[in-house]
Amino acid sequence: MPPAAPELISPRSGRVAAARRLARRNVRGKERLFLAEGPQAVREAAAHRTGAGATLVELFVTVEAAERYADIVAAARAADARVHLAADEVIADISTTVTPQGLVGVCRFLDTPFEEILASRPGLVAVLAHVRDPGNAGTVLRCADAAGAEAVVLTDASVDVYNPKAVRASVGSLFHLPVAVGVPVERAVAGLRGAGVRVLAADGAGPDDLDDELDRGTMGGPTAWVFGNEAWGLPAETRALADAVVRVPIHGKAESLNLATAAAVCLYASARAQRACGGCRSVTES
Repeated sequence: MPPAAPELISPRSGRVAAARRLARRNVRGKERLFLAEGPQAVREAAAHRTGAGATLVELFVTVEAAERYADIVAAARAADARVHLAADEVIADISTTVTPQGLVGVCRFLDTPFEEILASRPGLVAVLAHVRDPGNAGTVLRCADAAGAEAVVLTDASVDVYNPKAVRASVGSLFHLPVAVGVPVERAVAGLRGAGVRVLAADGAGPDDLDDELDRGTMGGPTAWVFGNEAWGLPAETRALADAVVRVPIHGKAESLNLATAAAVCLYASARAQRACGGCRSVTES
């Protein structure tokens, strides 16, 4: 039997135009919808649920991709998403990548209220303050997920986590852990500290060395790492909010580490210390 013909032939289709507009932040914010591209992101979106129901609401897929990723299409239908077989040019029109992989999903926003994150008493949190590059934001989110963090917080000065590049860079991790967005950094730090979380600012010029922190045994309790802008780091007023300003030691001749690499080192150091302590209580507690 020949493959089914695409349903959406023209990029001028209303549904295609609506999906294409989600590449713009103001439209995403108004509709509270975003795009997830590629098999990994769409697979995770199809499996994800929030209080509002299934996260994936619509899937555009080429005939070839529908055959190759039949399990993803089945999962999308099981999530009651609208599935549209689409011509290659339709996918190319919606996609924000140079080489689309044949699947583009339309998803509901899934951010978690900051208060819910605090109420869960998280043990490890990444706070992105003044992070402007969407690829870096998505990569740090992926690192946080891999290190076992319980939440990620993006401040109001940071990039939109639903930017297509950020979603791609997270490689599905956006759907794995709670993410709060638009939180002022002062509120983020105060709230986390009030929840018994020690707040560490990551800064290449920090007075405290990560190795020394580990040697002193001060990192076994609940910890939040604050990561700053890719080019100029954290402003003085943000560093002043933290319990300590910690640098990743450079033992070789490298001038510095990029944001995502430094975040991975810091988050994994905390995860290792917490496992070694068997879940020690916060050092901020008496």
